Amino acid sequence: MSIKAKILSGQKVHGTMIRLQRNPAIAMIAREAGLDFLMYDCEHGTYTIENLHDLFVTGNAMGFPSFVRVPQLSKDWVSRVLDAGATGVMVPMTETARQAAEIVKWSKYTPLGDRGYGSGLAHTNYTVGRHTEVMKAKNDEVIAIAQIESRLAVDNADAIAGTDGIDVLLIGPNDLSISLGIPGDLMNPIELEAIAHVAAACKKYGKSFGIHAGPQIHQLFHADETFMMFGTDFDLLSAGCRDIKRVLADIVNGEK
Repeated sequence: MSIKAKILSGQKVHGTMIRLQRNPAIAMIAREAGLDFLMYDCEHGTYTIENLHDLFVTGNAMGFPSFVRVPQLSKDWVSRVLDAGATGVMVPMTETARQAAEIVKWSKYTPLGDRGYGSGLAHTNYTVGRHTEVMKAKNDEVIAIAQIESRLAVDNADAIAGTDGIDVLLIGPNDLSISLGIPGDLMNPIELEAIAHVAAACKKYGKSFGIHAGPQIHQLFHADETFMMFGTDFDLLSAGCRDIKRVLADIVNGEK
């Protein structure tokens, strides 16, 4: 079963955000650890399309999905990362139904969207022909994610969730808190009410709901989530380094 089929059937999938790692082995490590996907961050990270291609090809060879948070809503980014082999795209600061429709336009083939077709690329496993078959398969597989990060996006949650071809609405809690006038106060009732409103819109329109957040928020909303994200590779490396320091310090201190 594809990851899209899983989330739309109500199954939960788990992943993290990658901003620093460029070695394709990260996909192998993540899969071995039990994650279901990785999201590569091009909004705040420094990836090139060549970096992304190599990461995607490795993941695809293992049947391990790769997503991209693109830096902006544009054909150049959305369609190109999909041609390079991404399983799906997330567009930050999606705020209106019009923007949601544009995500669909550049991420899905006709009749859902207007994505241009290029054969002999990573998304076709470097094969040619079979246009109709490939386009249908990709429309069934590709996941279009609207990231909800502002008061306006929350106000328009029903319209965004009701957009045909949008698969997931995913909360970005930090930017949302800033937009709501409570920067960094992620457990504020104002923030939690906004998140709950988006979750309800997803349920109403049969779309997947997700949050990229820490454990406290997931504990409150996990029943509503199917697309769950936690942490970044910075967090993984930082925590690992602290663990090494702690273990070695405990050994040394134990000898005193």
